[in-house]
Amino acid sequence: MQNYIKKLITRIDLLNQQRIERSLAVMDAQAKHIFSVLPLLLHYNHLSLPGYINEQTPHGIFDFEPTSIQNDGLKLLSPILINTPSDNSILGLYSMGSTSSIGQTSSSDIDIWVCVSSEMKKTLRKQLESKCDEITKWAIQHGVEANFFLIDEMRFRDNHSEEMTGDNCGSTQHLLLLDEFYRSAVRLAGRRLLWSIVPPEMEECYDKYVNQLCAEGHINCTHWIDFGKLNSIPAEEYFGSSLWQLYKSIDSPYKSVLKAILLEAYSWEYPNTQLLSLDSKRRFFAEEPNLYSMDSYYLMLEKVTRYLERINDHRRLELVRKSFYLKTHEKLSCKERRADSVEWRRVALTELTEQWGWSTAMIEELDNRRHWKVEQVKRAHNELLSALMQSYRNLIGFARKNNITSAISPEDISILARKLYASFEELPGKVTLLNPQISPDLHEPDLSFIEVPENRINASGWYLYNKSLEAKQIIGQPVLEHNKYLSKLVAWAFFNGLLTESTRLNAVVKSADLNIDKFYQMVSDLRNTFSLRKPHPTLKELSNPCEIRQLSMFINLESDPTTDLNEKRAKAGKSNFQDIDALSFGRDSKCLVGSVDLVYKNSWHEVRTMHFSGENSMLEALKAVLGKMHQDAVAPESVDVFCYSENKRGMIRNSIYQLLAECIEYRLKPVDEETQRRFKTIKIGNQMFGLFFERRGVSVQKLEDSVDFYCLISAHKRSGSPALLMGQDIDLHLPEIVDANASEGIIQFFFEECGKGFNIYVLDENNGVEVYRQFNGDKDDMVNGVNRYYTSTQNEMNCGDIVNFNLPQFYDIVTPATGSSYVVSYRSGQQINRTTAISTDNLASQN
Repeated sequence: MQNYIKKLITRIDLLNQQRIERSLAVMDAQAKHIFSVLPLLLHYNHLSLPGYINEQTPHGIFDFEPTSIQNDGLKLLSPILINTPSDNSILGLYSMGSTSSIGQTSSSDIDIWVCVSSEMKKTLRKQLESKCDEITKWAIQHGVEANFFLIDEMRFRDNHSEEMTGDNCGSTQHLLLLDEFYRSAVRLAGRRLLWSIVPPEMEECYDKYVNQLCAEGHINCTHWIDFGKLNSIPAEEYFGSSLWQLYKSIDSPYKSVLKAILLEAYSWEYPNTQLLSLDSKRRFFAEEPNLYSMDSYYLMLEKVTRYLERINDHRRLELVRKSFYLKTHEKLSCKERRADSVEWRRVALTELTEQWGWSTAMIEELDNRRHWKVEQVKRAHNELLSALMQSYRNLIGFARKNNITSAISPEDISILARKLYASFEELPGKVTLLNPQISPDLHEPDLSFIEVPENRINASGWYLYNKSLEAKQIIGQPVLEHNKYLSKLVAWAFFNGLLTESTRLNAVVKSADLNIDKFYQMVSDLRNTFSLRKPHPTLKELSNPCEIRQLSMFINLESDPTTDLNEKRAKAGKSNFQDIDALSFGRDSKCLVGSVDLVYKNSWHEVRTMHFSGENSMLEALKAVLGKMHQDAVAPESVDVFCYSENKRGMIRNSIYQLLAECIEYRLKPVDEETQRRFKTIKIGNQMFGLFFERRGVSVQKLEDSVDFYCLISAHKRSGSPALLMGQDIDLHLPEIVDANASEGIIQFFFEECGKGFNIYVLDENNGVEVYRQFNGDKDDMVNGVNRYYTSTQNEMNCGDIVNFNLPQFYDIVTPATGSSYVVSYRSGQQINRTTAISTDNLASQN
């Protein structure tokens, strides 16, 4: 047996070395240097080396002996002779993912598992995490993205997960993550993986086999890392993992399509799923000589291909092949060898594309992806999104069919759902952002905006073309986008990078009060106000209700009542602009605002637009935008008002800006400062309106006379904002903190602990309220039940490619001994288990 084990170890080490060589073959000189010295930076702990925190920081890798190349690299980092560490706190160092695979490119990041003992104290782990963070920053400065993950040796046996971050999947994946690790791991230093020497036929009795090896002295178990067996994946993991892949698709769409459909293939085989990690192990034990057949990305392609062929899904199969090809960054149409081209990969891809029957023209088009323009990018964006959503819907159907509760924590579901909602949910007025990873430059030299009035063959509104207005260029060309109002098209073109400073604008105007000078000015104002940089929202931002960050208001862009003012009337009025009312101007009280367009960015990094026209457009715009601000929101970072009137432009702009700023201040005032003023009267034309600032929004009332006015004020003082109460309780009072965090457009659950259980306050998308008193049971069960209901029911009702990510958001109300109450995002496992279970289906069905 010992000779057998020695032979296995020799073969494992040989395979590992081949993978390291393949990894290095793809890297440039700088990346090779970084890759080779990473183990040194965790093995040593010296002030002269990157990553140093303090003397107590854990360091030292088990049984690590630097190579001569690594020693040379160490001398470049530090001329000081550094002593060998006396303690080895790190069990092993492994890269995983695309590293060493056909999917690795010169721009690939490096994901590294830092394996540690379960006995390492929490304070020491924090220090080691800080050390890893500093090494990550140092590597980025040298053009390499290296992500470190501290992995407890008992993580997969104890079902433990870390907090979710942009790179850490948290609770979304568990054994699926181990499956990926086992099939792609490359040992950089430290202990070997015990799983790799257990024959595939012994996977079912893994622990017994390992215990026997150790007991009989064939191996020293303290010299191995043992994450445990992997013979199956619990069905509960698939939903969370699919959410994670959708999230990752925002940055890596082609890789995520492969992984999402792999999950679907796994679920299709359930409960007899054939895992890729075990497939790769079988090939290793069968001594298949072809390293290519054990490539983690090739195995994924092979598995997904078989699945899609079995279900006759040739549309997605073609997309998977394109995604695989594009992920490699190999350009077969380039006859001259490029710096990042690898011969073995080029040969493999040539064989594959010949098997697929790809034409030279198709390969050339894919190789030219970095230069694709908007038509190709839109097509690719829609294909990718459609495939991802189909996988998601199929996995939802799998969970519903098998009556499965997801293993992902409620807080991770909440954050991922918000991110996916912000990225993928298509809503009126929301600007759909094309994935910038498909092509980096969508700039167009010419853009034409053509207005179609009512009662024509084509739908009325504005049409966008990426051509000039020359007949030979535009006739017969497909429209890029259509919308009822102009500002939405301009915002779409700007935020997707089509519209730049050098773009020539063309317009065909039929009924709007628009000329080319006004148009250019509006585009200039938009471009100078908003940045095209699209950083991802932080987890803290996603865990809080949505807030407006940047707000711009465009007055009289499409409809300008001031064009009717003759020169004499335009000069009429008081000389002091601050005393002139733009909404009720002159002797005949003319409203000088005919249209209002809003463009804003929120804290979830969505871009939204709204359009209002007519005499009451300003009132409607105020009500809408103030409704997007919850009581405890932070004021927008910037508020801008632009006016395009033919006459009185400056006066109107100043008047509206003052009104908008005052209304925002009223909306966000703390409660104790609002007791004297919760309403504002606004005169539009000859009509008076009352704008009432309620805790859960803003309401508008038309005031016919002074009696009506004072009656409404008294009514609002007495009752405040209305509420709908469900259940047995008839007390309409809500905690002020619930009102203060009410956010339009999302469903919110607030939990409040009480003596006999907990109260639940549910706010729907329109801030309608339902209250449930003194519920008993387990909150985690209730939250999972509600999520399951909304996920399965809403996606069951939707058809086509529509998927609803507007899942409920959950909060705990915290009431400290001193000070005011506040809300925090709900976290699972922190409540006391109650004795009586909650009927989650009954609760969910009432919402």
